Amino acid sequence: MDVSKILGELKQEREQLEEAIMSLERLARGRGKRRGRPPSWMVEAKKRGRPVGSKNKNSGQKTASAAT
Repeated sequence: MDVSKILGELKQEREQLEEAIMSLERLARGRGKRRGRPPSWMVEAKKRGRPVGSKNKNSGQKTASAAT
């Protein structure tokens, strides 16, 4: 068992963990209420109702189109 090698690997792993923690902390701090208009794709996703052209046909239109 090479104790110095194990210690070196553990120290390197600790440094990587510290960097990851600092990055996550920076991300958490930077999150706040966003200002401005939302992007268009977000507005599209929030629209409710049926898409254009997907309305149900009433029974009169169904029978007329079936007869032709």
